[in-house]
Amino acid sequence: MNRDIEPRLLRAFAAVADELHFTRAAARLYVAQQALSRDIRRLERELGAELFVRTTRQVALTAEGERLLPYARRVLAAQDELAAAAGGGSDRPLLVDVGAPVSTGSRVLDEARRRLAADTELVARYHSGLTGAAAELLAGRLDVSFGRARGLDPAVLAGLEHRPVRYERITVVLREDHPLAHRERIPLAALAGETLYAAAGNAATAEWTDLAGQLFAGRGIAVAESFPEIEGEAEFIRMVTKRRWSVLASEEFVQVPGTVLRPLIDPVPLSPVSVVWRRGLRHPGLTALLAAAHDLGARHRWLERPRNAWLPRPEDRH
Repeated sequence: MNRDIEPRLLRAFAAVADELHFTRAAARLYVAQQALSRDIRRLERELGAELFVRTTRQVALTAEGERLLPYARRVLAAQDELAAAAGGGSDRPLLVDVGAPVSTGSRVLDEARRRLAADTELVARYHSGLTGAAAELLAGRLDVSFGRARGLDPAVLAGLEHRPVRYERITVVLREDHPLAHRERIPLAALAGETLYAAAGNAATAEWTDLAGQLFAGRGIAVAESFPEIEGEAEFIRMVTKRRWSVLASEEFVQVPGTVLRPLIDPVPLSPVSVVWRRGLRHPGLTALLAAAHDLGARHRWLERPRNAWLPRPEDRH
């Protein structure tokens, strides 16, 4: 085996392992798909092992690929740390938008902070909505955010990098006196005729409203009409309580008094969550966030999909 493997080849391997799709991995790395395929074949030759099983329908890691992946991530993380140390600027705080105090992003941030030296600071912000955060990322006013990356405009996503973190199960918030509130799980068909709040009218969370529209299409479920952006947990709770809204939510969600949170089934809808950062950013805080996201995902099986899962487009296409 060649002991001097180029980091570029490992980065190609990690991208395909994350995406399980050569076209998406190539777009993420800003290379042609043919060049990416050549790099993967070259790495396989140098290692003397096949890393992926490729069919016309899907890409999957082999056992050797699964074994190599954590080592490749460590090498790439070390390279990022080296680049940050050589380039300077690692002493500045990293600004991280986690959306809400109760969120996947918040859990990743807490785990990352436990891994960092005391002089490296991760500063949390709470501005729900990746569509809004993406503009801040591109403008350099924010460093990292979380959300459904593929819900962004492709032209916006081209200036960002992202890595899948979790498939959150989608839920519904119902009043305790709602006729369906007694059920432990709510079949989507049972919501026919219902109207659910899904942040319509809030431009910062357009990717969530789009997901709701896709999920409700053809099922007789309506998205509540546009409403001004609601800022802050307390104001959100006040509005939901006052207007007696049923709300489309994720499994990581704020507790609203007088309501229950119920998972949706038949099918099981999923909301893809990625960590998203400005292309070219190098910072030890980002390295810690990516490592924390990977480890939490492996520990809690965040990237596993149930057999009857539903995903929004384009995530549902291989």
